[in-house]
Amino acid sequence: MSESDEGAGTPDSIGERLKGAREGQGLSLEDVAKQTRIPIRHLQHIEKGEWDALPATTYSIGFARAYANAVGLNGAEIGVELREQLGASQAARYAPVPAYYEPADPARVPPRSLALVAAGIALMLVVAYVVWRSLAVGGGNPSEVAVADVSAPPAAVAPAENHPPAAAPATPAPAATGPVILTATNDVWLRIYEADGGPRIHEGMMKAGERYEVPATARRPQILTGRPDAITVTVGTTAIPQLGPAERTISDVSLLPADLLARLGPQPGAPAPQTR
Repeated sequence: MSESDEGAGTPDSIGERLKGAREGQGLSLEDVAKQTRIPIRHLQHIEKGEWDALPATTYSIGFARAYANAVGLNGAEIGVELREQLGASQAARYAPVPAYYEPADPARVPPRSLALVAAGIALMLVVAYVVWRSLAVGGGNPSEVAVADVSAPPAAVAPAENHPPAAAPATPAPAATGPVILTATNDVWLRIYEADGGPRIHEGMMKAGERYEVPATARRPQILTGRPDAITVTVGTTAIPQLGPAERTISDVSLLPADLLARLGPQPGAPAPQTR
């Protein structure tokens, strides 16, 4: 967005007005970040007019609008002015996201402890199912088998070495190979980039039905998007669970095949890891 270069050095730019209003209210960037739930790095880009450093045009407008309301300015007017400045009327045709960003209500966000408890319960259910399944495949009641062995004539009992127990077939875990394919189920913006400040691999809007294959040459690819629910991920022919909660921004999520397959959890029947 070339407009950021023009707006950053103008004393009457949107970023300068927001900064001046914040300082006039005696607020720090940390105060505004707590009130709006916008990361401090995004607030710094807004004050400098660095709009191209924000995820997308609609996010830039929403962040500026929330910032303005927090420092006593008219958020709606700031949003309209910034939309005209960035030429968002044309970009809006390709961005089916909300017209502005509303900070999440902390009261509606489940506490981390609740999420951990739910994850623990889900893990216990999986373990219980695996144990039950193992017993069901193994056969009848142990006490009934013991009675049958005692009542049988000695001659009818074959030597144990002639009847080795059948090994239960192991279900191998999916191999960490195969192309990583992202498929848009709805119009969605995303960015694929190398970890630890590496270069951007891909960025832009994906229309519903479009597919993108992560290059096999990517060393540690990661994803940033505000709509993880609008993307399906597969490694080869293996479907991967959703990368994050619906309509919640995710970032720094690994797209390596091994990391994606790890989201499937332990595979039933797979051999247990050896311990020393």
